[in-house]
Amino acid sequence: MAKKKRSYTSTEHTRREALTPFGSRTDVGCIRDHNEDSLVVSPPLYVVADGMGGHAAGEVASEIAVNVIAAEAPQEPDAEALAQAVEAANREVLLASRDGRGRAGMGTTVTAAILEEERLVIAQVGDSRAYLLHKGELQQLTRDHSLMADLIEAGQITPAEARTHPQRSVITRALGSDPLMRPDLYEINVETGDRLLLCSDGLSSMLTDEQIAATLQRFPDPQRCATQLVNEAIAAGGYDNVTVIVRDVEGHAKQKMKKTVRKSRRWLALIITLFVLIVAGAAAGFGYYASHSAFVKDDNGKVAMYSGLPGDFFGVSLSLHERTTDVSVADLQPGIANRLKEGIRVDDLEAAEKLVEEYQKEIDKKAASAVPDDEGAKEAEAADGDAKDAASQPTAEGAAAAGQASAAGEGADAPAKAENAGA
Repeated sequence: MAKKKRSYTSTEHTRREALTPFGSRTDVGCIRDHNEDSLVVSPPLYVVADGMGGHAAGEVASEIAVNVIAAEAPQEPDAEALAQAVEAANREVLLASRDGRGRAGMGTTVTAAILEEERLVIAQVGDSRAYLLHKGELQQLTRDHSLMADLIEAGQITPAEARTHPQRSVITRALGSDPLMRPDLYEINVETGDRLLLCSDGLSSMLTDEQIAATLQRFPDPQRCATQLVNEAIAAGGYDNVTVIVRDVEGHAKQKMKKTVRKSRRWLALIITLFVLIVAGAAAGFGYYASHSAFVKDDNGKVAMYSGLPGDFFGVSLSLHERTTDVSVADLQPGIANRLKEGIRVDDLEAAEKLVEEYQKEIDKKAASAVPDDEGAKEAEAADGDAKDAASQPTAEGAAAAGQASAAGEGADAPAKAENAGA
């Protein structure tokens, strides 16, 4: 009894970019009750096998085939070595059909590919296919070993008619049918940006090449693309098992990226080296300049000497305090005192010493000139006192003389008074 048809929808967008350059999925489909397809994704090797022979046979044949190919395949794109691996798988399937691991008459299709950089080799038997999406155009790389392919090439039917032909499942070549079986080999140069598709006929019989191409272009992530292709095949009917491998061709992109990274690192190292040299040179020049510079500055009211430059650079002081002198800023001229607040630059510490000495001489000179002025003031005061004494002494003498004169006058007037009295 046929299984109930299932309905599939597109998977949700769960990641923004591809985690790997490849993706794969296999599904039993809507009609079959078991999956006879097998696959291998082991970069640089990719294999799809579609088993035949019914339950406990087809799946055995496909599994034996992919396991032998995975063990025997070369690690680089070598078509002849890959063909030998497929032939070894054919012999093992034949042996298994006789030793009880499978059943007589079982077989499997195989499409095996090795992709390395921009070199692709394919070994193919049966109607599992390899496609290449190149610059938006889908190309079928392999030729089906089937009755339908022979009839189409003979012009007896069209590809559209082959999809519904009653003998569309007849295979003309497969592993397990002929001990002398030889796979078709393809050696292809691909380009960075191409996309490789390997699939069983469960996909190609359900979707047209145009539908496959559209989906390959619509989903940048290979894994999401593989899942979507299987979903669409099942939604279209899912009459067979469906197996899909999608592999993006990176080509020389990794090598180019590595070269770009190495080149960028070299340039970065050169830039850093130049920057360090420039900074070191600037620091050396600045250090030399700072070591041959000095200044004097107000330090809590005293003139202090510093080597280096006033101020700081990003919080780092550019000077070194040498000593604070006994010269008082208050004793200097107001203009000099104001300049000392910011610092007065000189050539070196020797020049700073000389400048401080000049300040001290100026203060000493000012102090020396102030002493005579005080003594003159004292002498002037003394002279002024003598003058006052001198001025007061004649006045006393005059008073005495006036007294004498008054007495004399009174003596002269006495006889007159007497005479007047006698009269």
